[in-house]
Amino acid sequence: MSQQELLKKVIQSLDQAGIQYMITGSVASSLQGEPRSTHDIDMVVAVQKSAAKRLAEAFPPPGFYLDEDSILNAIKRQSMFNLIDVNAGDKVDFWILTDEPFDRLRFSRKISEEFMGLKMKVSSPEDTILAKLRWAKLSGGSEKQFTDALRVYEVQYGKLDIDYLEQWAKKLKVESLWKRILDEAETA
Repeated sequence: MSQQELLKKVIQSLDQAGIQYMITGSVASSLQGEPRSTHDIDMVVAVQKSAAKRLAEAFPPPGFYLDEDSILNAIKRQSMFNLIDVNAGDKVDFWILTDEPFDRLRFSRKISEEFMGLKMKVSSPEDTILAKLRWAKLSGGSEKQFTDALRVYEVQYGKLDIDYLEQWAKKLKVESLWKRILDEAETA
């Protein structure tokens, strides 16, 4: 199964189970900035315990690995769980929607995108930039995360809410990385 087919199956399964989601990470930054290959699909999900069994059943072995107990533990800990396409090696990281203000706000700001005939809910470009900057900081200065944020800024330039970006860069303590984007961006 291709990564696009996996993404389509995941979105359909989430919709059928009544689970709200938002695509983030490299898939979002590739849609909004510069495309790059990745074996991971990152999604934030608002999943209830009652939906865990249905979600796990939508991806049965031996073709997939998705453990119901992992879903339930992730909900309890407000952490993450994985779905693995055993044959293709692609992975979906499901991040549980937390009560953190930025997490809640960016989830409420998700936008609808269509890519290759697939309709999906995606992080807004501003929130993609901020999340990438936060991951760059948390990972000790990841250039890959920073470059993803920079490319989204460059491609989306002129459409971005700069006040929002500056406000949240300060709250998330990534002002130095935000300033670096402003210094390095190539915009027309």
